[in-house]
Amino acid sequence: MSAGEAVGGIYPIVYAFFDGRGRIDRALMQRQVEVCIKGGAHGLACLGIATEVGKLRPEERQEVLELVATTLAGRVPLAVTVFGRTVEEQAAFVREAAAAGAGWVILQPPVIPDIDEAALLRFFGRVADASPVPVAIQNAPAYLGVGLSPEGLATLNRQHPNVTLLKGETSAVEIEAMVRTTAGRYRVLNGRGGLEFTDNIRAGCVGMIPAPDCFDVQVRILEAMRDGREAEAETLYREILPAITFVMQSIASLLCYGKRLVAARLGLDPATVVDRDPAMLPSDFGLAITRRLAAGLGPYPSD
Repeated sequence: MSAGEAVGGIYPIVYAFFDGRGRIDRALMQRQVEVCIKGGAHGLACLGIATEVGKLRPEERQEVLELVATTLAGRVPLAVTVFGRTVEEQAAFVREAAAAGAGWVILQPPVIPDIDEAALLRFFGRVADASPVPVAIQNAPAYLGVGLSPEGLATLNRQHPNVTLLKGETSAVEIEAMVRTTAGRYRVLNGRGGLEFTDNIRAGCVGMIPAPDCFDVQVRILEAMRDGREAEAETLYREILPAITFVMQSIASLLCYGKRLVAARLGLDPATVVDRDPAMLPSDFGLAITRRLAAGLGPYPSD
């Protein structure tokens, strides 16, 4: 079995925490990684939307990569999202991620206005050809403004066989159509914080890439679904749905309240979380909701 064929499970994608001077909060980032491992995550991801990759300077992206990889120390697989405007920039970071220990990488579309599917296929293909590890595509047109059709994804895999993974950011209905149209060419993991979790698994997802907000419960949901205990899985999903719905109103809301929900579950005051501009600032009412949801979820396992 290749590395790509082994991918599956819950891969929380870490938030970027900042200290009072606006730098990466290394201690809190390390604690976040440890909590994910202790909570049963099957892998870990970094440097995607939740990690605010677009706000990080190149040297900070490298710092986060090295910090997460070093803390992880190979205990579970690492997936690294690759952000960059050019093929050369993305290919270089793919090699850095692989050297740091990434088991696979997730390519984001470049920030190029009005890029069409043909150009995007060429871009992804050139980066994939430079990758020493399996490649996933982050297909999130609703969040990133551009994406590939199921037919485009099938073409990409045919032309570049190491592109075998897909990080979706869409509904379970659209995921099912994508899985069906690509005829098993991709192992699909959806995001969106875990919305429609159980139906995503029924649609053919092999796992999910949520932020860490309630990943520990999501691990239990996935185990129940795999064991055929669907009623138990649905009950657990209903318990965390209010938190997912609250956080996933928008990307700005995710970064504002999702990060604060994690902080509260770590035993920290969510009002002390530091934001990096541009950012949504929490309201007193939003903080009250965050604290109530965190109390309902309880602290992270073994934290």
